[in-house]
Amino acid sequence: MTNNLITIPPRESKAVLISKNQKIKIINTHGTQVVDTWCFNQNDVGEFMSMEHNRAVTSSIFPKEGEYLYTNKRKPILHIMADTSPGRHDTLIAACDTYRYQMLGCDGYHENCTDNLFNSLDKLGYKIKECPSPLNLWMNIPVNNDGDVTFSSPLSKKNDFIILEAIIDCIVVMSVCPMDIVPINGEDRIINEIQYQILID
Repeated sequence: MTNNLITIPPRESKAVLISKNQKIKIINTHGTQVVDTWCFNQNDVGEFMSMEHNRAVTSSIFPKEGEYLYTNKRKPILHIMADTSPGRHDTLIAACDTYRYQMLGCDGYHENCTDNLFNSLDKLGYKIKECPSPLNLWMNIPVNNDGDVTFSSPLSKKNDFIILEAIIDCIVVMSVCPMDIVPINGEDRIINEIQYQILID
C-alpha cells in the first residue's frame, strides 16, 4: 500500500519526518525538474547526509541504486532502493542561494533552495546554522577529463522516480529547484511541480 501522492508546487519545498525503515518515493512528474534533497538525523540535525563524505565512501560522484547515502559522521542514513532514471544525480554543486542569483545578474529577490531548506525545517521546529551540500536529484552536471563541468538538462524522463529507505529516524527535505537562468531544469527553463509518497509495506 501507499498513501496518497503529495504535490510540492514549483519553487517550493517540503520537510518530511521519516521513521526508520520507512520509504519515500520522489517522482519527477514532468521529467525535467531538479530536486535539491537533504536528510538529517531527527535526534541530532548536526548529523546530516553529506555529499563530501558520501563520495569518499562510495568512490563515485554518482549515487547508484542499491547504494547507501552517508552522513558527515560516515554512517548510512538512506538506502537507494530503486531509481528508474539513468542515475545522473549531482553531488558536486551547492544549493542555489541569493548570492548565486546575484552572480547571474538577477535583480531583487529570487526564490532559492537554501532559503527553502531553512524555511521547511523551521516549520517543523528544527534549526540549522549552515546549508549542507544537497543531493541534487536528476541534476545533470557532466564532468570532462580536465575537470570542467557543464550545467546541462536532465537525462530523466516523465514520471521517473527514486525510492529512498530511512536507515534511522530522519528528516527528508525536498526543494523544487527554482533555477530558471541556466538550463538545469530543461532547455525551456520552466519550473514544474514534483510529487512524493511515503510507502507503506
